[in-house]
Amino acid sequence: MIELTVDAAGLARSRFAVSPLHEVAATLLPSGLSPGPDADPWIARARSVLRRARLPLLSELALDDGGYVPDFLSPHPSGPSPTVEEELERVRSTPPERVLGELRALRDGRPCNGLAGSELPPEVRRAMARGGGHVARQAAQELRRYWDLAFARHWEAAKAVLETEVDRCAGVLARRGAAGLFNSLHPGIRWADGTLRVDSRFTVELAVPLLVVVPSLVAPRPGVAVDPVRGGRRPPMVAYPVRDRATAPTPRTAELARLLGPTRAGLLTALAKPASTAQLAARHFLSPATVSYHLGVLHRAGLVTRARSGRMVLYRRTPEGSRLAAGGR
Repeated sequence: MIELTVDAAGLARSRFAVSPLHEVAATLLPSGLSPGPDADPWIARARSVLRRARLPLLSELALDDGGYVPDFLSPHPSGPSPTVEEELERVRSTPPERVLGELRALRDGRPCNGLAGSELPPEVRRAMARGGGHVARQAAQELRRYWDLAFARHWEAAKAVLETEVDRCAGVLARRGAAGLFNSLHPGIRWADGTLRVDSRFTVELAVPLLVVVPSLVAPRPGVAVDPVRGGRRPPMVAYPVRDRATAPTPRTAELARLLGPTRAGLLTALAKPASTAQLAARHFLSPATVSYHLGVLHRAGLVTRARSGRMVLYRRTPEGSRLAAGGR
């Protein structure tokens, strides 16, 4: 359990933000993010790029078991919606000692917090030997390439979904107050008596000056980036999956994918709940135009319907589409 205590002044300074590099760094995290038949499309596609591209440092920092991804790879958003260029510059200019301190935390662990240490991989050790400044520059260079290959063309659709979530939170804050807002984010996040509690296998108790809250399309569950080097002196970043994120679908059958094609099969399976083109594009790491085309095919086949809801057009499965997605049951 992570417990973050914040006073009234800190609560007043707390803020929400949308962070492109947080979405990138989150694909390096463990806990079932390896590609497979049930993998989230964002993560499966990003990890596929990570395996193919020449990204030696990021590849070695991508974890397949419990551990810690250094915080300097996803700097705290400096405003409500920083650009990827702004965040990459912050990675590149990270103080060298902080970079080395976070990598030593990865190596040595923090037993009192439940973080086990691990031997650093060869590429990480070689980069560290050239200094923290070199590590920061190499990390920024690799993040840039990773972003260009796996994220850039899909970011506008993803950003629209994340900003819609921030707008939703603003409405909850206005109607129900801060406690109601934090308790609305995710079942694994709870606010009571001035303390935010986040379910975690790590154990951290900190008094913090404020909270930076980041909605995510990639995070499978809530998480907190707590500086292992300076403790509570840098505000923690609390990330959580957006509310309208699709629930994990049942595995698609090979027959459905062969019948419809993998993209249309994925979209039909995801429409267990109504969704817009932008929402589906963000979840499935596709452009809105691509999603619109495939939804048009499904609509003409009588497998989905569409109806306007406010300013959005929502798609939903027809009974025939639901039978097909369920394997004909």
